[in-house]
Amino acid sequence: MEKKIMLTEQGLRNLEEELKYLKGEKRAEMAEKIKLARSYGDLSENSEYDDAKNEQAIMEARIRDIEATLKNYELIDETDDSVGHVRLSSKVKVEMLQTGSTRDFKIVGANEINPAEGKISDESPVGRALMGHNEGDVVEAETPSGSIAMKILEISV
Repeated sequence: MEKKIMLTEQGLRNLEEELKYLKGEKRAEMAEKIKLARSYGDLSENSEYDDAKNEQAIMEARIRDIEATLKNYELIDETDDSVGHVRLSSKVKVEMLQTGSTRDFKIVGANEINPAEGKISDESPVGRALMGHNEGDVVEAETPSGSIAMKILEISV
């Protein structure tokens, strides 16, 4: 049995919107791009045609990936705030013990990561280290750049 892909409601909406865009507007764009490239003549020496076909293949692979995700997802219950430990959909404020600085993270499924927004996967080294812990706990994460020690200051939904 395949592992369920964990999604927040927002993550689900984002994937559905992306799929709609790719299957509609983007497919039409790609068809026009290929048609134009074909008009340049001999396809064996037509780099515009090759580029358009490669771009189309990447787009179609993304469509298949999204469709597979939408067939095998589990929605994260973001409303249950009775749990006092870090879990999927938790917002976690931590103190980085090496520097004394604070960081805010939101623990999300692997399909929703966005480091710029502080969204980290429960499967990442930091996310995995935080999962299941409570406020006040000190946790250590083994990252590619070394060990990171963090104290959990606050957990919210």
